Amino acid sequence: MKGALLPEDILRSLKKGNLAPFYLFYGPDEFTLERVLARIREEFIPGSSRDFNLEICYGGEDNADPYDIINRASTMPFLASGRLIIVRRMEIFTTDQLDKFIPYLEDPVKSTCLIFISSKTDFRYNFYKKIDSLGLAVNFPEIKGKQVVPWIRRTAKELGINISEYACIHLQEIVGDRPIDLYNELIKLQLRYGDGKIGEEEVRGMAIYGRTYSIFNLTDALSIKNMGESLSALNSFLEEEDKKGGPLRLIGMLNKQIILLWQTKTLLEKGVKPNDMVKKLGVRPFVAEKLVKQSRHWSIDGFEEGIALLQEADRLIKSGSRPKPVLESLFFSLCG
Repeated sequence: MKGALLPEDILRSLKKGNLAPFYLFYGPDEFTLERVLARIREEFIPGSSRDFNLEICYGGEDNADPYDIINRASTMPFLASGRLIIVRRMEIFTTDQLDKFIPYLEDPVKSTCLIFISSKTDFRYNFYKKIDSLGLAVNFPEIKGKQVVPWIRRTAKELGINISEYACIHLQEIVGDRPIDLYNELIKLQLRYGDGKIGEEEVRGMAIYGRTYSIFNLTDALSIKNMGESLSALNSFLEEEDKKGGPLRLIGMLNKQIILLWQTKTLLEKGVKPNDMVKKLGVRPFVAEKLVKQSRHWSIDGFEEGIALLQEADRLIKSGSRPKPVLESLFFSLCG
């Protein structure tokens, strides 16, 4: 495979007004893909002529015959400088159908931007191989780990939000890695604080109004063995969270948190300095600093017992026991 383009490459080309005649959009980050498509729709085709120059086709439907799509793409724009054709669900087309697009790819209409979208892309097929060889395949990869904070800062800048790096780290810790969840929280911050400076306190204050706060608050309270706050946060979590998947997801999160605390405690006992925890644990400085403080509330025996208690709670819930009393008993034991 040739090196794929990335979403920011397309946005730069759009800004310069030199989009290619066609692209293949693929990859797991559907949220960013749809955002890029929206930008292209808004900026490539003027609103006054959009009805005449924008068409969307879906694989498997009547308007998705390859020859028909090619004819649409070959039509000259009306009252505009370009046309935009979006073909979704390319994975539904057969190999023979895909091959019918290849002659057009070799001699496309320059005034049209034809965007193919596929959720299952096999570059062994001639159609995908052709687009890839021309350097017009655009990958929308899943963002995770160390990529999340730069994504938050970049997206916040696009929205005109003045947010600190620590606030971005805090937001990831509370919300997670899913772009759509992070974007929704950024919109809330924008509506509440406008162009004012946003730090950790503002992020925490905004999160209180969302269900993610109860999870964040719960793991923090449990990590310092605060019984009252832990049970209060647990009740809030169970009221707002999906009753079927939520309790087991919570156990998984607590298991991960206790393991991190255990690793932190072990490293401290080996003489590792708090400043070196970031590299050893593979977490952000903000998180490492908090783990060091929280781990002082635990003993090594306490970690072993905690993992065993979590495993037993997991077994009980999966065997049909009511989640609330099981989790309340778990919290009494962990904080006791």
